Amino acid sequence: MFINNFDPVAIQIFSIEIRWYSLAYIAGILLGWIIGKRVFVSNHEIKEKFDDYVTYLIFAIIIGGRLGYIILYNPSYYLENINDIFKIWEGGMSFHGALIGIIFVSIFFAKKNNQNPFDYLDVVSLVAPIGIFFGRIANFINSELYGIETTLPWAVKFIVVDNLYRHPSQIYEAIFEGLILFFVLSYFWKKKFTIAPGYISGLFLVFYSIFRFLIEFLRVPDEQLGYIMFNFTMGQILSIIFFLIGSYLMIVKHEIKK
Repeated sequence: MFINNFDPVAIQIFSIEIRWYSLAYIAGILLGWIIGKRVFVSNHEIKEKFDDYVTYLIFAIIIGGRLGYIILYNPSYYLENINDIFKIWEGGMSFHGALIGIIFVSIFFAKKNNQNPFDYLDVVSLVAPIGIFFGRIANFINSELYGIETTLPWAVKFIVVDNLYRHPSQIYEAIFEGLILFFVLSYFWKKKFTIAPGYISGLFLVFYSIFRFLIEFLRVPDEQLGYIMFNFTMGQILSIIFFLIGSYLMIVKHEIKK
């Protein structure tokens, strides 16, 4: 068993704090940018525009992720504490909100340049697990999104939360939604099983949603929401929706290629 007493502040220079959460986002975006462009982009026109696209993407991730969390997970709190909306270094980002932002920005950017949005979205899908991995590690350091109580030998006590030993659900997500998902998608891409533009995006949504849905059973739901419907969390409900979207994409893109 392990006791989590990590300091969420990575570096402090006088009154300036640099948090692990911020560094995780920076690392995820930079690595995704480099690997995406050098490894997964083969189309010359896409590669030429990719740096500009990443600029749009950064805003989509930050704004979409923050707005998604505010609207879906804690609207009443932020209506009463408007200034806290901008304190993203303290946590409070929604993956599904960031995903929606990425989809809209990708459609806008691609149409602006007379390109197929899925040429960009497929690359993002391939490297997104890198960012998810770092993000979940940051959640672990922040002692947030922790799991339910357990007696398993790898249980973790988050001392800023309570004295209970819990599932390190953030680590589960880092492994499955990050590492395993990255290698699964890379395998499909390498073996050219991706069929048509958009298929890999559908594959990402399906696998991510399955992993997220299952791990949510071991994770404490957000205090202000609890269980919403059929004893499902908000994360599980959103995962069901995106699983259906991903499945539809895979079927449609497979049929198109036939």
